[in-house]
Amino acid sequence: MGVVTAQGERTGVYAEGCQRLLPVAAPGGYRWKPKNGQQVLVMKSGVDGEAACIVAQRESADNDLNPGELELFADGCSIRLSGDGQVRLKGEVLVNGVSLEAVIEAAVLQALAGQEGT
Repeated sequence: MGVVTAQGERTGVYAEGCQRLLPVAAPGGYRWKPKNGQQVLVMKSGVDGEAACIVAQRESADNDLNPGELELFADGCSIRLSGDGQVRLKGEVLVNGVSLEAVIEAAVLQALAGQEGT
């Protein structure tokens, strides 16, 4: 485990000494940039373990997920796939840059306008 000391394209980590310009790995379809102060897992690869890469963040103590649940999160927002089949969104939801409330309002107005013509 190490602590992020420089965030950005090529992240720096302090783990048994400071290592700079480390690439960050994530599962396909994910993008992630660790923040300064985060505890991260650094793995060594290459024939002799000479190439280090950041691959994960340490779990927080406030992890309230149930087995089988998944949560994607960033500061102030999250998407949780719950074990009971619910998708829980936290934060402002935008659909193509428009607030979800505005999208719903437009759909309701369009539906009501269609009823007036019948």
